Amino acid sequence: MTRVALITTGGTIAMRHDAAQGGAVPQLGVRELLSGLSGLPEVEAHEFCNLPSAHLTLDHLWGIRRLARDLIQQDETAGVVITHGTDTLEETAYLLDLTVDSPKPIVLTGAMRTASEVGYDGSANLAAALRVAAAPQARELGALVVLNDAIHAARWVTKAHTTSLDTFQSPGWGPLGRVNGDAVEIGYRVQRDIIPTERLEPHVGLLRLAVGQDESLLRVMRQSGTWGVVLEALGGGRVPPWWMPTIVEAIQQGLWIVVASRCPSGTVHDRYGYVGAHRDLVAAGALFSNGLSGAKARLRLMAALGASPDAARVRGWFPLPSPAG
Repeated sequence: MTRVALITTGGTIAMRHDAAQGGAVPQLGVRELLSGLSGLPEVEAHEFCNLPSAHLTLDHLWGIRRLARDLIQQDETAGVVITHGTDTLEETAYLLDLTVDSPKPIVLTGAMRTASEVGYDGSANLAAALRVAAAPQARELGALVVLNDAIHAARWVTKAHTTSLDTFQSPGWGPLGRVNGDAVEIGYRVQRDIIPTERLEPHVGLLRLAVGQDESLLRVMRQSGTWGVVLEALGGGRVPPWWMPTIVEAIQQGLWIVVASRCPSGTVHDRYGYVGAHRDLVAAGALFSNGLSGAKARLRLMAALGASPDAARVRGWFPLPSPAG
């Protein structure tokens, strides 16, 4: 299998400056993206949309997922590459990693500079992504993110800098491998888990905690028909003491609460005994993100609630973290 399916969705990789609009906007199509590339696998191209990734909706993400799943199931397809805006690329990557069960790689890439700027990185990133998607050693790794010749696992990768070409990082883990010229080198492998779902539950929110913040937004979300909320909590997953009564009441009323950390890496766990620490959240019935960022934990909860209304199954997809150290 040497054919790679390419799905384009827009983003900076497809942008050039438009004076009439006062800045860069998506304009490049498949032909322009592939122009000048050679010595690469055969490409079957599909233009899904041409949008900045900040404009993508959950419906867009599910449509990308459906198309990628259908293409990767074709026997002659070695893998799938998706060009995507970098702002929400890690979320689309994690959704694909979580819900598309295939040994073949799905590789997301993009660019940090537009085609109108000196040093446009889109062509190099696309070439590297196509090589990874066709590489046998990239199988069984799930969805991958490839930019600046680094290969990252969807579960860990995040956009770490607003403008750097080296923006995509995997805090605490590092890249899985690299593209060195024509060679695809994998340094370590990851264990995936799949949630078999055919829909996302859209009514799931995300709140980030800060010192002295009150819990009024959580009360508003609970009262507005939200099914679940991810809390990007403090440190190892702790909340101020005045949040606990609202959290307990919300969970008792059927709201799913997942606790993540606002820290860029590490699990949510501690051994503290004060109010609002890990043991209080466990006792309240909260779920825990197990190292996922808040944005990815939100997608995981959406997929879990879309897969099953059964509380035991949902909890099974959010196992309690192991004690630290």
